[in-house]
Amino acid sequence: MGMMTLFEEKLARVLTQKIAGCRALKSCERLSGGASQETYRLIIDSDDGERSLAMRRASGAVFRGAVGTGPGLAAEAELFRLARDAGVPGPEIHYVLQAADDLGEGFIMSWIDGEALGAKIVRDDALAEIRPKLAFQCGEILARLQSIEIKSSPVGDSLQEMTPEEFVTNIWDTYKAFDTAQPMIDYVGCWLMQNLPEVDKLSLVHNDFRNGNFIVSPTTGIVAVIDWEIAHIGDPMRDLGWLCTNSWRYGRSDLAVGGFGTREDLFAGYQSVTGRAVDPEHVKFWEVFGTFWWAVGCLTMADIYRQGSDTSVERPGIGRRSSEGQIDAVNLLIPGPVDRTAPTAASATSLSTNMPGSDELLASVRDLLRGDIMTETEGRTNFLARVGANSLDIVLRELEHGPANRARQHAGLEALLYKSGLGKTGDFETLQWQLVHALRDATLPLDHPGLATYLRQAAADQIAIDQPKY
Repeated sequence: MGMMTLFEEKLARVLTQKIAGCRALKSCERLSGGASQETYRLIIDSDDGERSLAMRRASGAVFRGAVGTGPGLAAEAELFRLARDAGVPGPEIHYVLQAADDLGEGFIMSWIDGEALGAKIVRDDALAEIRPKLAFQCGEILARLQSIEIKSSPVGDSLQEMTPEEFVTNIWDTYKAFDTAQPMIDYVGCWLMQNLPEVDKLSLVHNDFRNGNFIVSPTTGIVAVIDWEIAHIGDPMRDLGWLCTNSWRYGRSDLAVGGFGTREDLFAGYQSVTGRAVDPEHVKFWEVFGTFWWAVGCLTMADIYRQGSDTSVERPGIGRRSSEGQIDAVNLLIPGPVDRTAPTAASATSLSTNMPGSDELLASVRDLLRGDIMTETEGRTNFLARVGANSLDIVLRELEHGPANRARQHAGLEALLYKSGLGKTGDFETLQWQLVHALRDATLPLDHPGLATYLRQAAADQIAIDQPKY
């Protein structure tokens, strides 16, 4: 393994002392996934030969509000154990890090082979035979997960309990604290508060059960449910709705469950264990909530970047994905036609006609990241180079279309507010705030003529810049 860093030396000492049969640490690789926690693949030399382990470790950032701080990684390790006992597939926990280890909060577990990347689960030919069975499996797994008597467990007191109303309020308050005017987010918040479901019994909720947070084998199907970091006690239908949210279908919007299956199969799998039929409208509430949660959660990542606790290129990149949740909410609540013609604006050229323009400079850096750097790197560095290149693509599209998009939205907003009797003067940001406050205090009802048309077009314009292929 070459020269060890101090971190690797501490880790090697823990492994040899706490993991039975471990002789040495051979390699330690941080994996590319995981927006809020770090995941590592460890290769160790053991009495049984070379083998792999996985380590989950707290990142340097503190995640609050929409993403949630969660119960902590020690509790997450216990949730893995409880889930395995209930028949939920997952890894064996070998060791929970202690303060004396000086490695932060985390735990070491068995490594499970399989595919965890959502896009590959949706498209990989090697998973073609098992893919149609996954939605039913998800239903079975969620039913078993929610059967755990969590309140009487060792971690029951560490899990937050939230009713649907409390959950919506929590996320909406988080968004309001960012002091940004995003009318579509407020529209969804109002809809959710007006359509709260009745819940017979609160249960353990994974809270991030989706394609990308379980590992799939070509022969067995789901072999591990991972990332329990924001589990709570709440409405069990939350997990079913989140699994159906479009952000996690990876381009297969025709297959509502994770891009690989149908709601009917998901519900059938759930009913096969619980004996209870699933109410599709109850699940739809949480699917709509999923768009709300994701839209605000992305803004949380941007806030973390701005506060300086994690300045990775990944954070602002995820921040711009808030528009995904907003356009998904449009399609669920106010679907309809939009003007797909991209307004044009003057290209971003240099002040001197003989010098490269800012668009050319940005494109050259993007091409460097996507070309030489991605070709010559692997692992997390390769992943971050791709993220950086994608961010520069957003900037280039914004330079080209942003001003004209903003002008179109400004005109539409003036027309909406004038017809609503709320006035029409002010710059775009002032009018955005006027609309937000009118939604929050119910001055403007959700079915007001012209409101859906404006919100739909504004969301379509934004996603065209942020993720035109979404």
